[in-house]
Amino acid sequence: MISSVQVYVIFIYANNVYRTMSDVISVRVKRQLKEKAEELGIDIRQVVEKALGEEIKKREEEEIRKSAEIIVENMKEVKIQEWIKLVRETRDER
Repeated sequence: MISSVQVYVIFIYANNVYRTMSDVISVRVKRQLKEKAEELGIDIRQVVEKALGEEIKKREEEEIRKSAEIIVENMKEVKIQEWIKLVRETRDER
């Protein structure tokens, strides 16, 4: 049987784990949007979380694309034979 102290400890642990996994943010939206979302049973938190995740992914992909463009631009000056030589030297170092 679980004692009340054990239940309390489990509750504190679970509560702290939950808090470390998420943060509270506050956003102002048009009242009509909020009311319509509630009327339609839309989980606003889920929609915001999904949209934020998609925007983060989009921006990270853009950063990677820009970095790749810079690398390609810098690599134009490297001759293919020099590149092959450097790759082989790096392999041999392992």
